[in-house]
Amino acid sequence: MTSADTARTIVGVIGNVISFCLFASPAPTFWRILKKKTTEEFQPYPYIATILNCLFWIFYGLPLVHPHSTLVVTINAIGLAIEIIYTTIFFIYTNNKGRMKVIFWVCVEIAFMAGIVALTLLKFHSHTARSNFVGIFCVVFGVMMYTSPLAIMKKVITTKSVEYMPFYLSLANFLNGVIWVTYALIKFDLYITIGNGLGALSGAVQLILYAIYYKSTPKKGSDNEKPSGVQLSSAPQASAV
Repeated sequence: MTSADTARTIVGVIGNVISFCLFASPAPTFWRILKKKTTEEFQPYPYIATILNCLFWIFYGLPLVHPHSTLVVTINAIGLAIEIIYTTIFFIYTNNKGRMKVIFWVCVEIAFMAGIVALTLLKFHSHTARSNFVGIFCVVFGVMMYTSPLAIMKKVITTKSVEYMPFYLSLANFLNGVIWVTYALIKFDLYITIGNGLGALSGAVQLILYAIYYKSTPKKGSDNEKPSGVQLSSAPQASAV
């Protein structure tokens, strides 16, 4: 193994650890759902969307599409398992309308993913062509995930409060983007670089806003926790690679 391969492996392992923390960040939300046996105002869309995002990155990292990307596959396989657990908990404790939403969108995702897999294997016959085709979808969904905090950043600016933008989540989001960009640059991977470059930028902006508005944030106890604030924790972690 060359020094570049060794460095890439080390960075990838670190990236796996940070990404795992991001995938696990909504755990308090689902512990709350389990205790109350209701999903309250929470929505399933961030978790369902993350399932599709993980599926694309797993497919991208497979040897038949983009060889030597084992660490991309491992963390997204773990993330997929975690998101399926989240979605299952939501499915159990939501109402019938919520269950229908979950069933509908999961079926749409499965059909869409199956179509992309079939098209990739039948239409493209080289690693480069397959990587380019699948990589475009990975970047598109990654960008959608990483731009999801824009609404909360706007709220921070208008309210001059970081109450609903957790510091450690923003920090982990920034570090996750930086570490995976580093991983991608050691042996250049355009698609991982673009997606996570935007993630690092998004995390950096959140940290800057946090520094600016931390002092002006009203100090409140945990009793004032609102569903919208907890729900936020699921969005930035979606694209872990």
